[in-house]
Amino acid sequence: MVARLVEGPATLSELAEPLGLSLPAVAKHLAVLERGGLATSRKVGRARVCTLAPNAFDEARAWLAAQRAAWEARFDRLDALLIEGGDET
Repeated sequence: MVARLVEGPATLSELAEPLGLSLPAVAKHLAVLERGGLATSRKVGRARVCTLAPNAFDEARAWLAAQRAAWEARFDRLDALLIEGGDET
C-alpha cells in the first residue's frame, strides 16, 4: 500500500485492487498509517483519496542512517582486530 502511495494519491479502491483486499481492510490499514502520521486521506465526492504525508519517513530514514553508521563503525573495528590478529601467526 505504501509502495503504491509513493506513486501518488490513490482512492481506497485503487489501493485495494492490486492487493486483493476488501475496502474495509484497506480502510483499517489506512487508519493505522494515518495514526502513525505517515498518510492522510480526504473525501472527494464519494471516494476517499489517500496520500503519503510529506516528509513522513524522514525520522525513520534518519534513525536508519544512524544505525547503519554505528554498525559500519563496529564492523570497521572488527576488521581491524581481525587484521591485527592475522599478523601474529
